[in-house]
Amino acid sequence: MARMGGRRHLTRFAAPRFWPILVKERHWAVKPAPGPHPLERSFPLLVVVRDILGYASTAREARKIIAEGHIKVDGRVRRDYKFPVGLMDVIEIVDTQEFFRVVPVPVKVMTLVPIPREEASFKLCRIENKTTVKGGHIQLNLHDGRNILVRVSDPTNPEEDIYKTMGTVKISLPNQEILDYIPLEEGVTVIIIGGRNVGKVAKFVSVSEGMRRYRKIVTLKDLAGNVFYTTLDKIMVIGREKPEITLPEGALK
Repeated sequence: MARMGGRRHLTRFAAPRFWPILVKERHWAVKPAPGPHPLERSFPLLVVVRDILGYASTAREARKIIAEGHIKVDGRVRRDYKFPVGLMDVIEIVDTQEFFRVVPVPVKVMTLVPIPREEASFKLCRIENKTTVKGGHIQLNLHDGRNILVRVSDPTNPEEDIYKTMGTVKISLPNQEILDYIPLEEGVTVIIIGGRNVGKVAKFVSVSEGMRRYRKIVTLKDLAGNVFYTTLDKIMVIGREKPEITLPEGALK
């Protein structure tokens, strides 16, 4: 096991391989604080500002930029340089009015892509779980750690409960209002968020039955019509006929 560097840091060798930090240049890496995304699927905000976007050349400069409130994540100013930034998060550079989204890509696993201002007003979130709370209302537990309460007028009427796990909700930022819901069903557009096919966009065909939920085998068809397979935990719905979000150039080829 790689040696930890105190509370705030970890060795570069222990950091996720997709972090764009050169081992020969930096022995220590910032350890993300506990938050909405796990270590293995996130960047600390300092790495985003310094190493990905290039707005700082040193950790000290990056910490200053972040502490002064120049960076928003999902519409809210974040001043903690260790804040974990992950899948589908929207980054705003307040001063320049530049916007980026964290998306999965081949080889690199995750990267930031520039997006227009209007697209920065929403986020896609995968429903990981849902529970019934007091009063019969529904709480959706999303992939980025947030919970959204869906109030129903008649708890005995299942027709009001349209949400299913592994579907995607489109929420407004920063208000977290549900704008749309796209269930995981035949024909929807998905993106692979992990494994050897990470970053690939495909159409959902079917899912196997009788296995543990996340280990179920999913049948997909890429945009050229080729069939391939992955596991349920590695896909995320990003649109019906086409993606709702901007993807890196070449992703839809």
